[in-house]
Amino acid sequence: MTGHVYLVGAGPGAADLLTVRALRLIERADVILYDALVTEEVLALAPQAKKVPVGKRGGRVSMDQALINRLLVSTATKHELVVRLKGGDPMLFGRAHEEIEACVQAGIPVSIVPGISAAFGAASALATSLTQRGLSRSVTFVTPTVARGSQASPAWAKAVAATDTSVIYMGRGDAVWIRDSLIDLGMPATLPVVLAENVSRPSSFTVKGPLSDLPDLAFKVGSGPVLMMIGEVFAGAEVDVEVLGVSPTPVGMVSSAKAS
Repeated sequence: MTGHVYLVGAGPGAADLLTVRALRLIERADVILYDALVTEEVLALAPQAKKVPVGKRGGRVSMDQALINRLLVSTATKHELVVRLKGGDPMLFGRAHEEIEACVQAGIPVSIVPGISAAFGAASALATSLTQRGLSRSVTFVTPTVARGSQASPAWAKAVAATDTSVIYMGRGDAVWIRDSLIDLGMPATLPVVLAENVSRPSSFTVKGPLSDLPDLAFKVGSGPVLMMIGEVFAGAEVDVEVLGVSPTPVGMVSSAKAS
């Protein structure tokens, strides 16, 4: 037996932000292999499916990608409809290419269903366009995070410095390094930065301040998934907390809980 694998975008978290196609597949799935960022609200839409956690979170014990690939292939040899449920959009920092390749090499049909990336969910929640006439004509999505054992490249920082608006994924734990790298490349210390945690969820939280205070902003968010959003477009964004001023000394640690 050879089933069909669907790489499905679960969006930023809220179940009603799923696409209609994603919802139909989730409701029909025999097995769902899901990321750590997929919410219980979304998983509850598939009471009929066997659910297998295969998530990855930075700094935590995670399943190796090679093992996920093998599990995806073996599951598809036993079940007709397999959903690989990924946070946000599968094609943005979702290791989709590796999983697609594994299925293709095993002769298993695979399809991709896009989802709303957290960046678009955060921009919508802030009522702030990532592009604005006369202010921002370019947007960059980057991550400084690299595979275990790999050497980080400065390319991500150069991409941020060269664009009008940027969104940094998986960067909270490197807030000091990110701040210093961008300022060293000539980005203004006063440039507005928004950190958005748990986008689209009831526990969502946003904090804003200047680029110079990025480590302090990272200290104020909790342990949920966080985006760093940088650019003049965020100058007027309304957030939960604003941090004003420049820190006299860098903050080197990120708290696992929001500041009170």
